Amino acid sequence: QVQLVESGGGLVQPGGSLRLSCQASGNIFGTSTMGWYRQAPGKQRELTATITRRGSTTYVESVKGRFTISTDNAKNTVYLQMNSLKAEDTAVYYCNWGFYSGMDYWGKGTLVTVSS
Repeated sequence: QVQLVESGGGLVQPGGSLRLSCQASGNIFGTSTMGWYRQAPGKQRELTATITRRGSTTYVESVKGRFTISTDNAKNTVYLQMNSLKAEDTAVYYCNWGFYSGMDYWGKGTLVTVSS
């Protein structure tokens, strides 16, 4: 079993920054890809950013140049640095931790609200 604990969400003004963290505990041997997804009110959950164990990253077009995903393998933590936040970034952000076995785990989510 793997447990994921997200933190770092909150209320921020447009143009501001936040850094989300997701720390994994348990047996994470065989990790393949870690990612952040988000779900805005009334919308489906969407992929936001991913990073492989080797450090390859992908981003949804709408966050390219503003968000950066990174990891600290020693701390079993994945981060999402979010800059130049916009109102449309308001969502619950979920951490996902995937394995070569095909299993994956989800965090409970952290709310990001961008509003003046």
